[in-house]
Amino acid sequence: MEVGFVGLGLMGRPMALNLMKAGHKVHVWSRRRESMQPLLDAGAGDCASAAEVASRVEVVITMVADAPDVEHVALGPQGVADGARAGLIFVDMSTIAPAAAQAIAAKLKARGIEMLDAPVSGGEIGAINATLTIMVGGDAAAFERVKPVFEAIGKTVSLIGASGAGQVAKACNQILTGVGVAAVAEAMNFAQKSGVDAAKVREALLGGFAYSRVLENHGQRMLDRNFKPGFKAWMHQKDLRIVMEEAHRLGLALPTSAATAQMLNAMVGSGLGENDSIAMLKLLERMSGGEGDD
Repeated sequence: MEVGFVGLGLMGRPMALNLMKAGHKVHVWSRRRESMQPLLDAGAGDCASAAEVASRVEVVITMVADAPDVEHVALGPQGVADGARAGLIFVDMSTIAPAAAQAIAAKLKARGIEMLDAPVSGGEIGAINATLTIMVGGDAAAFERVKPVFEAIGKTVSLIGASGAGQVAKACNQILTGVGVAAVAEAMNFAQKSGVDAAKVREALLGGFAYSRVLENHGQRMLDRNFKPGFKAWMHQKDLRIVMEEAHRLGLALPTSAATAQMLNAMVGSGLGENDSIAMLKLLERMSGGEGDD
């Protein structure tokens, strides 16, 4: 398929490269030329705006920071809606609020463009290895058309429901992963402060009901002091902000999510925002009287 890609950062760049490896013709645009260059070097089409991308393709994918960025790319000056060909499908793979996804979808629908919200889980490694989990909301027929594209970048692809449902699933994912990171960081810090070998504690826990992929993967990274970002703390903070705003809107109690959101706020406030969110361990170490350094 002819696919457009806007948003060529930590996640977007390897995702676009995997689309090319799968045989799709990819056309790209970014505000920063240097972000486009690896794709252009690999043979991607060079576009001067999101509108030009939309004029060349069947599907446009965005992978940007938050809802205002999605709306700007989709509906702003020289945005996707300005250049869209008949039948274009707009796929937003960013993490934004469900209500924002529904509002943007409605505006695009009024201009003849179908939108799928399709946030992902798996981090940079999943993006590189094309093993992302993709959670989709929107029209079933549009989903079937785009499914070959999803299958080139993800391992698990699910249509969750109508517009916004993909973002609801992603919010649930961020609750579980955020709280999971906080729990593993607390456990590792507890073991260390108790004078016990945290590596041996982790190994024992992996064999019981405490097993989780967070403990397996991120627990090892904590032991290795590998805080290089696969998913930056400020991005996880943004995602938990979305969760808490939705909780307020719906009148829901999410106490563990709220506590985790506060920890992520503290990470960003104390200068750890550019670290991976697993650097929550460093924050806990500082709070416990340690240095909390790499």
